[in-house]
Amino acid sequence: MTPSLQDAARPFSAAALTDLVPAGTRLLALGEPTHGAEEFLDLRNELFRHLVADHGYRSIALESDCLAAPTVDAYVGGAEGELDTVLREGLSHGFGAYAGNRELVRWMREFNAGLGEGERLRFYGADGPLEYTGAAAPGPALLRLHAFLADRLPAELLPERAELLHLCGPDERWTEPAAALDPTRSVGRTAEAARLRLIADELGVLLAAHRPQFAATEAVAGADATTDAGTAADALWRAELDARTATGLLRYHAATAGDGPDRLNSLMRQRDLMIADNLEAILRREARRGPTLAFAHNRHLQREAGRIPLGGGHQLLWWSAGSLLEARLDGGYAFLATTFGNRAPDDRPAPDTLEGLLATLPGPRTVLDPAPLAAALGEPGRVKARVPADHTYFGLDPAELGRVDGVVFVRDIARQQGLFGGGEA
Repeated sequence: MTPSLQDAARPFSAAALTDLVPAGTRLLALGEPTHGAEEFLDLRNELFRHLVADHGYRSIALESDCLAAPTVDAYVGGAEGELDTVLREGLSHGFGAYAGNRELVRWMREFNAGLGEGERLRFYGADGPLEYTGAAAPGPALLRLHAFLADRLPAELLPERAELLHLCGPDERWTEPAAALDPTRSVGRTAEAARLRLIADELGVLLAAHRPQFAATEAVAGADATTDAGTAADALWRAELDARTATGLLRYHAATAGDGPDRLNSLMRQRDLMIADNLEAILRREARRGPTLAFAHNRHLQREAGRIPLGGGHQLLWWSAGSLLEARLDGGYAFLATTFGNRAPDDRPAPDTLEGLLATLPGPRTVLDPAPLAAALGEPGRVKARVPADHTYFGLDPAELGRVDGVVFVRDIARQQGLFGGGEA
């Protein structure tokens, strides 16, 4: 008997989706096929609430600036602040403007009210401090790391702060928007940048080599009723975050200054490596509290290499953050992909594409088991990958269903707004 699409499909519920998640998953990655569609943010929020209530999850990480995210985490932990300001300053890429992200932050703060540190929900950013016109300057993270170490280690082990300030120079040198397309406008391979990369490496080594000392300080803080143990632990976490980010930014700026044929691939590699490193660090921090949900574009979280066609037979090709984490986590990584059918006003999938076939299913949202779905599609190549109507969307590749743990199909999404949909911000 030939399997049918109906054999693979169930009406969407968070429980139906988590039924597909393998046992032992420590990082559950939920991808979205495009940014700026509220339907996928609503779906994420529904899933996260279920994971918190029924599966012991206590943290979520978004595709957003890792250095800005502590602003949101403090707020959901009960810190004073205005929600609008927190969303604007704590989420990058304009993501603070979306209603689904506002609702997530509001709900997390409400859930955390009255809970202790071990039970409260934490909010993380997985992305580097990277925007579409370039990358942040490494100086602020590097100087915070230096200050953390200077408070705890002998001065002779560290470079002079004055040297760091001189080498970093004004942030505007690093954030020059023209460098995104013109490598000659980047300072990423100057002598000062090379010296900063060496210093960042040395400071990172000091932080790692003295971690037992810093961890012991946390233990003493925990035994002292007059000291906030959470503050000590948070300071070490932030120092490690600054070390990773400063090093990653210096690598990224060096790639920006490259002028070879691999320049764009290198930028994608550097970004997904930063995402993977951040998510792995988050898992280590959260190991005793429960698994983590990650939410980002399918292209970052998929297990296969990332590919983006550029035209003329050329394409970007790099190993995605999901492929890196799959290799690192020894069975602890699971990936749920999402896709959609129709986008207002007139973006509809062709009937011979995966999304075109899924659009024949009843119901507005459907959970699909990848194995019977692949069987229902028949011979490889019979069903095509969807050609996007614009650069904001990438369809699911039917040939890669074996690398997905679950699929959610959303029949209709509204036209996106702002940067990702071409509408008004």
